[in-house]
Amino acid sequence: MIIDAHKKYRAFPTVALQDRQWPSRSITHAPIWMSTDLRDGNQALIEPMDAAKKLRFFEMLVKIGLKEIEVAFPSASETDFAFVRKLIEEQRIPDDVTIEVLTQAREDLIHRTMESLRGAKRAIVHLYNPIAPAFRRIVFGKTREEVKQIATDGTRLIRQLCDAMPETEWVFEYSPETFSMAELDFSKEVCDAVSAIWGATPERKMIINLPTTVECATPNVYADQIEWMHRNLERRDAIILSVHPHNDRGTAVAAAELAVMAGADRVEGCLFGNGERTGNVDLVTLALNLYTQSIHPGLDFSDIDSVRQCVEACNQIPVHPRHPYVGDLVHTAFSGSHQDAIKKGFAQQDKDAIWEVPYLPIDPADIGRNYDAVIRVNSQSGKGGTAFLLEQEYGISMPRRLQIEFSKLVQASADQSGKEMTAQQIHQIFSDSYLSAASPLRYQAHHANTVLDHRTSPSDTAQASLCIDLLHHEQPQAIHGAGHGMLAAQLQAFKAIGYDINIMDRQDQHIVQNGTSRHLCIMEARVNHGSTQHGAGIADDELTATISAMISVINRHSLANNIETEQSSSTINVIEVITA
Repeated sequence: MIIDAHKKYRAFPTVALQDRQWPSRSITHAPIWMSTDLRDGNQALIEPMDAAKKLRFFEMLVKIGLKEIEVAFPSASETDFAFVRKLIEEQRIPDDVTIEVLTQAREDLIHRTMESLRGAKRAIVHLYNPIAPAFRRIVFGKTREEVKQIATDGTRLIRQLCDAMPETEWVFEYSPETFSMAELDFSKEVCDAVSAIWGATPERKMIINLPTTVECATPNVYADQIEWMHRNLERRDAIILSVHPHNDRGTAVAAAELAVMAGADRVEGCLFGNGERTGNVDLVTLALNLYTQSIHPGLDFSDIDSVRQCVEACNQIPVHPRHPYVGDLVHTAFSGSHQDAIKKGFAQQDKDAIWEVPYLPIDPADIGRNYDAVIRVNSQSGKGGTAFLLEQEYGISMPRRLQIEFSKLVQASADQSGKEMTAQQIHQIFSDSYLSAASPLRYQAHHANTVLDHRTSPSDTAQASLCIDLLHHEQPQAIHGAGHGMLAAQLQAFKAIGYDINIMDRQDQHIVQNGTSRHLCIMEARVNHGSTQHGAGIADDELTATISAMISVINRHSLANNIETEQSSSTINVIEVITA
C-alpha cells in the first residue's frame, strides 16, 4: 500500500445515543426471516438463474420454512416478470408463504411491478430509493426534499394501485436505501412521511427496512442506528422494523445479531451469504447461531448438505469448505490436541444431555451430518484422531499406551505420503503392524481341554491343557502347555519354546466385521524380560484371539530385537571405519 494513502478515507462517525440498551440485551426468539436469494442474490450472479432454477430454489426455500420470499425484480426483465406470473397462475405459493417483489420509485416500473402480482393471494411490494448524501449529491443531484418526494410519490402510487386490487392482501415495505450512510434525522423524516401516506396501523402494519447497503462502520454503530430509529420512528407499533445487512466489512452476521438486540423484528438475507460485492448476510449462519443458543430459528436445516447442493447448483458458486456450519471441513479436526479433546467429549456425551463436545459448537447430527468427517488424520494429527477413526469405523478401541504408539506409525506414513490418511488406510496400518506379522511364529490351529478337579472349590480355576499348531520359522511345530486356567496353559506352551511372556495389560472386546461378531484381544507384554510390546488378535472366539495376540507380541518383540541388532552392527562398523 502507498504510504499515507489511507488518509483519503474518513472514519464513520459514531451515533450520539444516550443510554443505549442493546449491549445488555440477549436474543430470545427468532426474527422474521426474509430470503432475498431469488432477487438480490440472483442479480449478483454472473449467469442469473433461469425459470427452472428459480423454481427449484423457491421450492427449497419453502421446504426449509421461509415464510417471506423475495422472488423477483419484475420490472427489470421479462424472465423475472414471467417467474412471478408462473408462481401465481400455477398456484405454486403455499397459503402460509408470502412472496415479495422489489421496485424502484419510478411510475412506469411501479405499474409493471404491480401488474406482475395481479391475482396473488398475499404479496409484499418493496419500494426503495437511495437517500444518503453521496448519492443525493453525486448520483442524482437532488436535495433532501426532492429525494423525500421520490419516496412519498412512489408510496402514494402503490397505495392507489393496491386499493384498486382488493382481492390481494397487500403488505407495503419501504427501504431508505443507503440508510447505513445517511443522516439519522433524514432517514426518520423520510420513513415517517412514507408510513403516514401508507396509513400504517397496528392492524395494517408496514415494513420499514433499514439496509447496510454498503457496510461502512463497525457493527456496534449499525446497532446504534437501529436502536435510534427504533426509539424515534413515528407509528412504531404499526411498523415491522427490518434490516438488510451487506458484508462489505465482513461483519454482516454480527451487525444483524446486534440489530435484532437493538429492536429489529425482521432480517433479510441470502443462504450462505450470496449477494452483490461481498454478499448479503448469511441466513443459515444466523439461524444456526440461534440454534446453538437454545433458540429454535424456525427454519429446518436438518439436511444442510442437500440445501447446499441446491444452492450451489442454482447459483453456480461453490460454498467454501470453511463456511460456518455447512463447509466440508467445519466439523473436521486434523490437530492432535483437538482430536483428543473431541474424542473424550464424544465418550462422555450422553444422548439427551446438554451438548458439550470440545471444538464442536453444534452436533453435526442435528444438521444431517454423520461423524465420519469430524476427525480426519494427516501428519499434524495425534493419537486421538487415529483412535477415533479406528473406533468409529471398525469398532477397535485402543488402550491409551497403544494409541500413543500407533499414532507414531500413522504419522510416519502421513509424513511420507504428505496426504490425508483415510480410515481404511489407518486400519490397514493397524492390521499390518499388529495382526499380520508372521515371523517367527504363525498360528495354524489349536486343541484345548479343561478338567475341573472335584476336590477343589467351584470357584477355583480349572486345570487346562492346550496344544497349539504353529509354523515356527516356517517349520511346523506343535507346542504344549498346561496349568490352572487356559491363560496359564498358553503362557506355559510359549515358554516351552523359549518365549517367556509377562502380560502387563490386556483388553478384550467384541467387534463387528462384515456383519459378524468377532473377538478382539489387545495385549501389552514383555517377552524374555525385554521391552514392552503391544500385540493384537482377532478371531471368532476368545481363546484363538488371545493366542493370536500372544503370537503378535512375540513377533513384534523379535522384529524390535532384529532392528536393534542391525543398528548395533551399524554402529560397530562405523567405529571400525573411524578407527582405521
